[in-house]
Amino acid sequence: MSTSSPEAVKKLLENMQTDLRSLSMECKKKFPPVKEAAESGIVKIKTIAARNTEVLAALKENSSEVVQPFLMGCGTKEPKITQLCLAAIQRLMTHEVVSEAAAGNIINMLWQLMENGLEELKLLQTVLVLLTTNTVVHDEILSKAIVLCFRLHFTKDTITNNTAAATVRQVVTVVFERMVAEDDRFKGIMEQPPPIQGNTNRRSVSTLRPSAKDAYMLFQDLCQLVNADAPYWLVGMTEMTRTFGLELLESVLNDFPGVFLQHQEFSFLLKERVCPLVIKLFSPNIKFRQGSSSGGGGGGGGSSATPPPVEKPYFPICMRLLRVVSVLIKHFYSLLVTECEIFLSLLVKFLDGEKPQWLRAVAVESVHRLCVHPHLLRSFCQSYDMKPHSTKVFRDIVNALGSFIQSLFITPNAGNPAAANTAAGAAGAQGASQGAPGSGVAGSGVPTQAAFEYRGTWIPLMNVSVQGSAKATYLEMLDKVEPPSIPEGYAMSVAFSALLDLVRGITTMIERELGREEEEAIQHREVHPDKQWKPQPGCQEVREEMVSACWCGLLAALSLLLDASTDETATENILKAELTMASLCGRLGLVTPRDAFITAICKASLPPHYALTVLNSNTSSLYSKAYSIQGQTVQIISPSSESHQQVVAVGQPLTAQPQGTVVLTAKNIQCMRTLLNLAHCHGAVLGTSWQLVLATLQHLVWILGLKPGLGGALKPGRAAEGPSTVLTTAVMTDLPIIANVLSRLFESSQYLDDVSLHHLINALCSLSAEAMEMAYGNNKEPSLFAVAKLLETGLVNMDRIEILWRPLTGHLLEKVCQHPNSRMREWGAEALTALIKAGLAYKHDPPLTHNQRVQLLLLSPLKELSNVLHADIRQKQLESVLQILQSQGDSLGPGWPLVLGVIGAIRNDQGESLIRTAFQCLQLVVTDFLPTMPCTCLQIVVDVAGSFGLQNQELNISLTSIGLLWNISDYFFQRGEAITLDLEREEAAVQKQARERGETLNRPFHPAPPFDCLWLCLYAKLGELCVDLRPAVRKSAGQTLFSTIAAHGTLLQQATWHVVVWKVLFHLLDCVRRSSTTADKEKIESGGGNILIHHSRDTAEKQWAETWVLTLAGVARIFNTKRYLLQQLGDFFKAWEVLLDHIQSAALSKNNEVSLAALKSFQEILQIVTPVRDSDRPMDALASLGVPPVLIDPLSASGPGRPLVRSDSLVERLTRYNGADPQAPPPGEESALEDSALWWSAWNTWFRTGTDSTRPPPAAGTGTTASAAAASAGPPEKHSFVPSQPFLTALVQIFPALYQHIKAGFSMDDLRKLGVILHGAVSVPISSDASPFILPSYTEAVLTSLQEAVLTALDVLQKAICVGPESLQVMYPAIFQQLLLFVEFSCKPPQYGKMETKHVANAKYNQAEWVALNYVPFAERSLEVVVDLYQKTACHKAVISEKVLQNIVKTLRIPLGLKYSCPSESTWQLAVSSLLKVLSIGLPVARQHSSSGKFDAMWPELAHAFEDFLFTKSTPPDNLSIQEFQKNEAIDVEVVQLISTEVLPFANFIPKDFVGQIMTMLNKGSIHSQSSSFTEAEIDVRMREEFSKVCFETLLQFSFSNKVSTPQEGYISRMALSVLLKRSQDVLHRYVEDERLSGRCPLPRQQVTEIIFVLKAISTLMDSLKKTQPENVDGGMWAQVIALYPTLVECIPCSSSEVGLALKEALGPFKDFMQPPVSRIHNGES
Repeated sequence: MSTSSPEAVKKLLENMQTDLRSLSMECKKKFPPVKEAAESGIVKIKTIAARNTEVLAALKENSSEVVQPFLMGCGTKEPKITQLCLAAIQRLMTHEVVSEAAAGNIINMLWQLMENGLEELKLLQTVLVLLTTNTVVHDEILSKAIVLCFRLHFTKDTITNNTAAATVRQVVTVVFERMVAEDDRFKGIMEQPPPIQGNTNRRSVSTLRPSAKDAYMLFQDLCQLVNADAPYWLVGMTEMTRTFGLELLESVLNDFPGVFLQHQEFSFLLKERVCPLVIKLFSPNIKFRQGSSSGGGGGGGGSSATPPPVEKPYFPICMRLLRVVSVLIKHFYSLLVTECEIFLSLLVKFLDGEKPQWLRAVAVESVHRLCVHPHLLRSFCQSYDMKPHSTKVFRDIVNALGSFIQSLFITPNAGNPAAANTAAGAAGAQGASQGAPGSGVAGSGVPTQAAFEYRGTWIPLMNVSVQGSAKATYLEMLDKVEPPSIPEGYAMSVAFSALLDLVRGITTMIERELGREEEEAIQHREVHPDKQWKPQPGCQEVREEMVSACWCGLLAALSLLLDASTDETATENILKAELTMASLCGRLGLVTPRDAFITAICKASLPPHYALTVLNSNTSSLYSKAYSIQGQTVQIISPSSESHQQVVAVGQPLTAQPQGTVVLTAKNIQCMRTLLNLAHCHGAVLGTSWQLVLATLQHLVWILGLKPGLGGALKPGRAAEGPSTVLTTAVMTDLPIIANVLSRLFESSQYLDDVSLHHLINALCSLSAEAMEMAYGNNKEPSLFAVAKLLETGLVNMDRIEILWRPLTGHLLEKVCQHPNSRMREWGAEALTALIKAGLAYKHDPPLTHNQRVQLLLLSPLKELSNVLHADIRQKQLESVLQILQSQGDSLGPGWPLVLGVIGAIRNDQGESLIRTAFQCLQLVVTDFLPTMPCTCLQIVVDVAGSFGLQNQELNISLTSIGLLWNISDYFFQRGEAITLDLEREEAAVQKQARERGETLNRPFHPAPPFDCLWLCLYAKLGELCVDLRPAVRKSAGQTLFSTIAAHGTLLQQATWHVVVWKVLFHLLDCVRRSSTTADKEKIESGGGNILIHHSRDTAEKQWAETWVLTLAGVARIFNTKRYLLQQLGDFFKAWEVLLDHIQSAALSKNNEVSLAALKSFQEILQIVTPVRDSDRPMDALASLGVPPVLIDPLSASGPGRPLVRSDSLVERLTRYNGADPQAPPPGEESALEDSALWWSAWNTWFRTGTDSTRPPPAAGTGTTASAAAASAGPPEKHSFVPSQPFLTALVQIFPALYQHIKAGFSMDDLRKLGVILHGAVSVPISSDASPFILPSYTEAVLTSLQEAVLTALDVLQKAICVGPESLQVMYPAIFQQLLLFVEFSCKPPQYGKMETKHVANAKYNQAEWVALNYVPFAERSLEVVVDLYQKTACHKAVISEKVLQNIVKTLRIPLGLKYSCPSESTWQLAVSSLLKVLSIGLPVARQHSSSGKFDAMWPELAHAFEDFLFTKSTPPDNLSIQEFQKNEAIDVEVVQLISTEVLPFANFIPKDFVGQIMTMLNKGSIHSQSSSFTEAEIDVRMREEFSKVCFETLLQFSFSNKVSTPQEGYISRMALSVLLKRSQDVLHRYVEDERLSGRCPLPRQQVTEIIFVLKAISTLMDSLKKTQPENVDGGMWAQVIALYPTLVECIPCSSSEVGLALKEALGPFKDFMQPPVSRIHNGES
């Protein structure tokens, strides 16, 4: 809230009334007048408030009256009242309602209080409030107020004193601030007052305005007081101190310089009063010499106004004087030129060694204050140094600082008893423990804090001020009376800061000016391009003078400090100073100082006394001089040798002769970094100093063991390379940074102008030449610094490369790359190739594509490198080619032949790595750059790729280069049209040239068009690779060749195809066949190195076999896929025959792999669909033929290594094929004829292959066999060659496909041929080691795939006959015959020649022997087929006439007869069921044709079959279970039932002998015949009771049948019955007899069984007799039956319970015959 707002005013009025009431209350008793005044005051205030709108203004007008009560209250001198009144007065002041008159009254009242010593602090506060809140106090009142404060400063109370001092300072400031405010108010209104005429009356300066006048009077009196004179204006002063006066003077001068500079009156005061005063007060210090007095000084502040002058320096005054001097020089130098010269000279004197320590310290602080103002320093230089006959003040200051620093080292601690060495026994300062603050000595003897150390003198370094600001310590000690003790090192630290600030200031200032001038020059050039820009006159001279004046002193001091410095930061600062000076001298063109500073840095970088000639010669002259300036000698001190630096690296010096090691310290490294910085940032001004800098850097890099890496950048070398190089971890972390900066240094050369750049390159070339000299004749590691840096410089200056190219590459090619030292040479190559790569990569203007001259200029050194014989150089060359391709392959254009030439220049005698690198280049060319190169180069690429395939150093490269050829072919295919156009254009041009010269055009495959020639070159190259000596190469090349032909062959013209087939493919097949047949059979142990070889590839022969397989498959695939194309060639049939010949010879090869693959190829070419006319698309054509796509599917995918199609699916496919739409349009006549010729040719090949491969080998050792096979095979081998199962399977599987194409002409003769092959194939045994793979286990009944294939082949034939014309049906019997042959295998496996075979169950898998297969499943499956087929064809003429049924029965008789002796039980069971099925169909047919006699031979066979089966000679196995036995009995019963249903009812149509045989058999069966091997428990089951019963029943049925047509039959059956009855009678009698004789012993089990059987037969007979018509049984039989009865009765007492039961059943039926007897006579008659 502001003091004038209504609320504030209201509050003020309330507060005043409250104050007055309080006052009235306090004074009621003691001071009635005050009380009354207070009360009238309240009324007054109310009145004012009521009457006036502007309350504050009215209050101010009446302020004298308003204040009166409070002044009266103060007059009471009662503390409480006084305080209340002062507070109220202050409140009025803050609201600015005090008028001038009232203010005067208030101050008078305060004066009285002061004199009475009351409320002193409150008084000061009130004065301050009064003076700061408004400006109503002037002149005498103001002076009275100020005096009042001064008087309070000198009381006995310290609090009051200090408060008063602060108040005085504030009041003085207020006075001057008022003046400044007044000047601002009047600015522009009134011109400067007329200059003062004379200055007689100093009291009234009439021309000044009021506030200015006050200020003038005050300042003048301050000067008076300090000078110990009486004041003019401050009347009433009683005492004053000079120190306080000087402080006030200084603060006014420092805070209000504008006042003195703008007002002449004040300037006058400065000149006339202040300067003389200062000089006068300085006199004791100037005259004083150290040692004449103790340097103490009495304390001021006695009773008199000024202390008596003391003739020795007095610290408080001296220090304040220096502060004043600093202010005067800083602000008023322009006014006081002469005076300042005196001051500066004084300052320089104070730095003398003879002055007291404290004086030197404050003097050096003052000098520091000057050093941070470069513009001031420049003014000194202009005003003094550059004027003739004038003191060289600037030079003196710098030199004085230098001398001062030197003196500290030479006379340490003089005059500073506190810092004297306490340990007198210690020889040097090293061991001493200094008394300086914070200077402990570490245990190692090296001080822990930052310090300088020189020849035993140790001076600590303190942190005295922030850079660029001179923050003093002793100049600020305003409260000290005694001179303080100066810590050791303080003066040094300040002097050091001053030096650094001086350098920083000057250089920054000058550089800024130079920068501004450059900008101006640029702007000037833009505006006035024709005029020359001229800088302001005189500026350059000043700069040069400043540098010339100071450089010697600076260099001397800095070099000394650098040598003495033990602290990294200090060193850094010193180096920075030297660096900036060097750069500044360079910019100003001052060569000597520039080189001096650079040399200093160089020397500091190297180990002490390092022998580097270039430095020593350069600086010997410099360092011998001593600079004498104004009587002061600045000696350039030589470096101290004993260094206490931390050693960070030990290395070898770079010299031709090996020497000891040298040591680098951390400081050396630091200097090195500075040197780098210098070269990096200021290279443009180095000129001839490059030689110095680079030489030094080279030596340092060498000592540190940095070695050049990529792009010339240096990297820390490995320890092994420099055995004597020892680096600490400290420097190890620094090295990468140093290396980086080194690189950046040369990078910055791009900003140099051409002249500087040539300086740099010349320096590098001469360094390089020196290094090469040194490297000759010894194999020591050379210094590669120069080469590496030449490279770096070249790389960054690509934009102007033509200026540098020849000197750079010339030096590298001719000198460095040919150098005998390998490291040197290697680096030459590295540099050269890197430059070439960079040159090509650089975006030149114009670009290289439009600037062939530059492109060839850049590439030519690469080509010249091929002439260097060293392999390492070639390696580099190839690596760079690789990188050039990676980065610039797109833009090589005319450079391609050159690049491809470099890549292709490989030989087998070159090392692997060279070839590998060259190959990488080629890979890149093929993958990325084929489209960008001229088409004429494509053939070069093919040749180069081929040569990499044929080289024998590195297998992987050969393989990969084949892959590249495939990529190339792909590229040809994709870009065919473009390439064709280009090549034809080129061809036309070449032919034209050839015609003009009258030469013939000579290129390979010439008549073919150029694009086809390109393909043929490619195929020819691949063909060469297909017969390489290395199997992997052959394999890869073969696959690639066939894939390319398959994928891209369509591009070739027809004539070219002819070349491909005969010159490429068949030629290749011939070569491969030849190599395979002559290949070595020796085992190859391992495939080079430690690669193990699989046993299937461990001889050359086996490896060639693989190649043969691949090649054959490839050619076959081409014939298959490109059939349409090839058929248009004239000689396709001939080619087909050749191909089949190759397939046959491969199929008959003694190598399983080859033979099987040949068949696969055969399959492939057979599965071709009939070709269609070109007008139709192949797929539509197939659809129209009704061929399902599934037929084509396996072809496209079926290559080598693909498993063959399983035969069942083949069958499905073929049946589908057969069911194809018969309305398919017939293909053209000729093509059909030609086709059949092709297929029959294929059939012949198949037959020949099958015959030869399935023919059993001749018996070993016969010697007489002259079969063709044996002859061609040469000497018989140990093991005969037996074809493998997969081979035979494949062979047989070919037939169905082939048959489809030849079925029209397939004859019986062909069928016989087929049968021979099928039979042969099935008979072939397998080797025991293969059997586990072909048969899962011999116990499982499965077919092998070969057996399945054989059945499939027959099935296909049979189905074809089935749907074919009548004429084909004659083939049925032949098929039955073949199948029945196979059925026999179940009981007698086929023999394969004279070969010993074992049954599969007995084979041992690990022995080399032959195993006959388990033929049972095959025979059984064949039998099923026979049954099926017979069911379909029983009525066919051929089947009837060829006695097929008889053959079937005859064949089945074998397993039926063997029964339990069959190899497999399932066989006889299947045989029985098959026989039953066949008979059920065949017997009716046979009966039908009984008259024709075609079946006559069949009946006896059948009878024998029944006989053999039902009464088998083989006994059932012991382990046959009851259930099994019952099952088998059921089968026997089934046979009897067949006889009773199918044979006996039709006896009329059946030969009698047959019927007779049947009856005999039934009779035989009806009599129980048991085997002796049964246990008692099973006996009743095992007696084939059921069978006997059925036989008996059948017999009886046919015996008693009333349909008996001939007496003969009845006779047979009757006879049979009587035999049966007779036999029963005998058995019973014998049993009864034996039972009686045996007594208690049981009869043998056998006999018991027999009797039971007889009893059961009798009961069966009784049943049968009961069922028949009585007239069918003759009387004799009845008699025999009844005659049994007594015998049966006799058996009743037998002991066996079983016999008893049977007897009961036998006796039971007799009741039916018990009738009452009829008359005997009647009986007799009958």
